[in-house]
Amino acid sequence: MGELRELAAPFVAPGPSGVAVRDRLKGLTAADEEVLRLVGDHLSMLASQDLKARCAAGPDHDSDRWAERKRALTGESSSRWAGSITKASHDQWALARRGQHAHIQSLEAGVRTIAHRLSLPVGEKGGKRAPGGYRSRREWFAKTRRLHVLADRLEAARADREAGAVHVVRGGKRLLNTRHHLDAAQLTEDQWRTRWQAARRFLQADGESGKRFGNETIRITPDGEVSLKLPAPLAYLANAPHGRYVLTSRVVFTHRGEQWRDRVTANRAVAYRIHEDVLRGRWYVTASWTIPPVKTVPLATARANGMAGVDTNADHLAAWRLDAHGNPVGGPLRFGYDLTGTAAHRDAQVRHALIRLLHWARRHHLAIAVEDLDFQAEKTREKHGRNKRFRKLVSGMPVSRLRARLVSMAAGLGITIVAVDPAYTSKWGARYWQKPLTTPTRRTTRHDAAAVAIGRRALGHPVRRRTAPPPAHRSDEQGHRTVQAEPVTPGREGPRPRIPGPRTRSVRAGRGANARNQDAQHRSGRPAEHESWQQDSLPLSL
Repeated sequence: MGELRELAAPFVAPGPSGVAVRDRLKGLTAADEEVLRLVGDHLSMLASQDLKARCAAGPDHDSDRWAERKRALTGESSSRWAGSITKASHDQWALARRGQHAHIQSLEAGVRTIAHRLSLPVGEKGGKRAPGGYRSRREWFAKTRRLHVLADRLEAARADREAGAVHVVRGGKRLLNTRHHLDAAQLTEDQWRTRWQAARRFLQADGESGKRFGNETIRITPDGEVSLKLPAPLAYLANAPHGRYVLTSRVVFTHRGEQWRDRVTANRAVAYRIHEDVLRGRWYVTASWTIPPVKTVPLATARANGMAGVDTNADHLAAWRLDAHGNPVGGPLRFGYDLTGTAAHRDAQVRHALIRLLHWARRHHLAIAVEDLDFQAEKTREKHGRNKRFRKLVSGMPVSRLRARLVSMAAGLGITIVAVDPAYTSKWGARYWQKPLTTPTRRTTRHDAAAVAIGRRALGHPVRRRTAPPPAHRSDEQGHRTVQAEPVTPGREGPRPRIPGPRTRSVRAGRGANARNQDAQHRSGRPAEHESWQQDSLPLSL
């Protein structure tokens, strides 16, 4: 048995920091659509020039260069349009920079894995923690070539990062590459060109508190009237005073409409983005604003009424209710979803499963315990080799989308989310809980047992269950005793001696002296839970 890593303590996940709602722009006239396309294409040209300037500046960019970029755009648009463009360019550069760092980490992991497997004899079996050698000389030779390819890519990526160079495509790299495979995409050149222009079109503006209805550039009144400030070269298209164009469409934000109306009535900042869905032939407007951080409840308060342990899987959420003492209550529940089909279908499936889970948790006044999952290191091609089925399974799990949706939806319903370290939950749950919870009328799966382990870890209890004492120690004369000591008992995490025959608390001297120390395990009262630790950026807050 190898040394177990130190586990992070459970924590209450912070709520979302912003809100975004969307509505369709219905009833637009041909003139309205033409004006939106002209404005978006003009601003798209300016945004491309500004992004080029931002990428050329690299990490040496400062506030003076930012002001210089904004002055260069103001004459061709307006001061507020220029501010939105420069901010969007800076955000896009920063996103590309973070993606570049993640790409370098992925290449480094691949190089390390291949180098390790090449150093082993051909055919040597691997373990659970490290892969073995390659299966044949042919595969070994192919991987030596791949090692050189990855090493060259890693060197080029590191050189770009040191030079501050990033590779960005306005409109998306995938759509750009589709241009070279129009037959496979079943598109004509004109159809692709229409999508490309729509994806690159720039029609978004940040809000500003204190200004009329929270945004001077794209303005939506409380009764739904939409107008936008025209850039200086297109001012002749205005149909309202002060160089503005008013659309014939009216907007009604059904979801969170009262919150949006309260903000614009109070002249608080609201950002808007207008875009065209070419496939449907529709125009949409998205409103977004920041909200103050939701005050999280203390962990002890979240544990007061018990916990709902939830295990995330590729096609369902396995949940089990636990009381405050960590005992499973009732039976396991499964909230399934189907991740085949379009992205919109997958997103709807995830939302439907989450809302059923949240309504069940609110009905029983429970907090929800989930794993703080991050599969970025698990998706590498080199780690799992030929196990394409497992790689596809892991890559298909909607971890990022699910955790973002869960935190946002739970905050709206007032449900607390507790994140726990995901290490060993499936293994220990199956070992200690799958068999005891299986009955003639109920089949308990590994996922159900993992949900129990997750809930117990969130409650601060050990995953290992309390086992009954031998029959001789169950009488009233000796008093009821269990083989698990109290949490305050020193050394209670010591290994149990393996003695043939009936188990008793009496152990002869020397028995179990060489058993491994289990201090690195997860149970309360042991050193690993009380040592200092530093929590990384919380993925659940994304």
